[in-house]
Amino acid sequence: MTSAAELREMNDEQLEFALKEAQQDLFRLRFQASTEKLDAPSNLRKLRREIARIKTIAHERQLGAVSSEQPSA
Repeated sequence: MTSAAELREMNDEQLEFALKEAQQDLFRLRFQASTEKLDAPSNLRKLRREIARIKTIAHERQLGAVSSEQPSA
């Protein structure tokens, strides 16, 4: 699991790759949970939170890019 500070240091491509990887891991864990072969159920919660962190940072960057493009009145 990565912290928000580590995620902020990544560039956009790395952040997108981390998001895809975390989503794939979450899919695998959900599949394991449905077949009752999940060792640590807490990993589901951790991955969901990591995905939320990644999406939040990506959204912050998007808002920062939009606000820097708009001229101030």
